Amino acid sequence: MTAARHDHRSLGRELQLFGTDPLIGAGLPYWLPDGATVRHALEEYIRGVERRAGYRHVCSPALGKRELYELSGHWDHYADDMFPPLERRAGNAARDADAADGADGAAGNGAGEVLVLRPSLCPHHAVIYRSRAHSYRELPLRMAELGTMYRAERSGVLGGLTRVRAIQLNDAHIFCTLDQVAAETRAALELIRDAYRALGIEAARYRLSLPAPGGDRLPGPDAWRQATALLTEALEDAGLPYEAAEGEAAFYGPKIDVQIADAAGREATLSTVQVDLHQPERFDLRYTGADGGAHRPVMVHRAVLGSVERAVAQLIEVHGGAFPAWLAPVQLAVLPVSEAERPAGEAFVRRCVAAGLRADLAPPEHGSLGARVREARRVPYQVVLGSREAAAGRIAVRLRDGRRLDPLPESDVVARIGALVERHSTALW
Repeated sequence: MTAARHDHRSLGRELQLFGTDPLIGAGLPYWLPDGATVRHALEEYIRGVERRAGYRHVCSPALGKRELYELSGHWDHYADDMFPPLERRAGNAARDADAADGADGAAGNGAGEVLVLRPSLCPHHAVIYRSRAHSYRELPLRMAELGTMYRAERSGVLGGLTRVRAIQLNDAHIFCTLDQVAAETRAALELIRDAYRALGIEAARYRLSLPAPGGDRLPGPDAWRQATALLTEALEDAGLPYEAAEGEAAFYGPKIDVQIADAAGREATLSTVQVDLHQPERFDLRYTGADGGAHRPVMVHRAVLGSVERAVAQLIEVHGGAFPAWLAPVQLAVLPVSEAERPAGEAFVRRCVAAGLRADLAPPEHGSLGARVREARRVPYQVVLGSREAAAGRIAVRLRDGRRLDPLPESDVVARIGALVERHSTALW
């Protein structure tokens, strides 16, 4: 298949996964049912992975006051990539007075506040961390969120799902001691490798992203050297080859970028691990140490899937729309040979759905059996029900790769496929 036919934009339209409309806006794709199914399966997978790795999930608003991003440093270093602020002007006096009666604390009615669509989740997580006191016994404290952030991308660089203006980010921040940074970084790299294995994708390369020579560094060169040494140690301990790249760091610290390549060979960053000694200082984050004194935590930024949109684009291209079974919009296509087998087919679909599988009936009126098999060529499992199978309660399974299995009891098929899906396996059988 050529690179053009692998392009996620054309495949996305062909498979009816997502679309765009100028009335909604450039860089703001909408998800059709099958695309939303893939996205939700991906999100459910990563939440489960994070829970098992000791992360606690939070939810934070996609808006914040301008002062929040001034404090974090995003306003000074990232303003060109942010949407213009939204100002809440004073309106009808009676209405504003009513609103003030229900406002929390000293917030008042919000008139005159300047709000910003967030370009990042980390300032919100820093505020959540400092909402209560912490002891060294709680660290590392791992905080995760699948949240939306916004980038004011130029229209000329927007494309499909890879460059969008509203990004669903698989983000996490680990608040830990300096001695815990290396271990947490290694653990994050292991999560990334495990996720890529389940997704059936590969990293093009690992990049150690450093500041440009002489560039502005926060909080200072000593902290940058320390953070860089910790990331380098984690990469070398993990046995991962990497390339150093100057000018690719975040404004608050160096990072490990996991690069992927699309069908045309263009590289992009999907996953990252970053060490931040800047924002803990700006937000005055603290924990009580074993000595009873106040200490500053380190903030490790970690994204396994990164942008969900970019991850789905990569999956579409790598698999040509034929996703691993656990991600496939439809996992089983049930094909009754004739109208007489329709009741048995409908009953089997219900059995699959009750077991948590995504199954659809492709009835005879949709075409000949051969035509229906071709239509379901990207579905991992095609279940053909003839008169003998329906009478015996056994079914013939065709795998997407062309293999045909001997007729099996329905319960065995459901259990076998269910186990593969539960393990997030890329194997078909």
